[in-house]
Amino acid sequence: MASPDDALTRFLRGFAHASRGFALALRTQRNMRVHAAVLMAVVLAGLVFRIAVWEWCVIGLASGMVLAAELLNSAIERLADRVSRETEDAIRDVKDMAAGAVLAASVAAAAAGAWIFLPRLLVL
Repeated sequence: MASPDDALTRFLRGFAHASRGFALALRTQRNMRVHAAVLMAVVLAGLVFRIAVWEWCVIGLASGMVLAAELLNSAIERLADRVSRETEDAIRDVKDMAAGAVLAASVAAAAAGAWIFLPRLLVL
């Protein structure tokens, strides 16, 4: 049986690997940087408009969904490119479906953002 110290070490090591993956995606994936920039703008808008706690929760969940989808899409694309650089229908389909997941998450997040911010913008 592992000691509590070993469990904590494994947990922290896993967190370090996940942080490395997130940073790698930010450095190497243009779309990840776009999503991060949009998130910063949304956070700024939330601060300016002083949105409610529940609205921050919606923003956090929607943003997390988009970032997670983009991370998975990037990982799938990298792995698929490693498997074969040739244009194969199956690999193209997998990459397109992963990109579709990002699109679905982004549309849902944009709808949530519009629901929260549009009424405030219309009264300006």
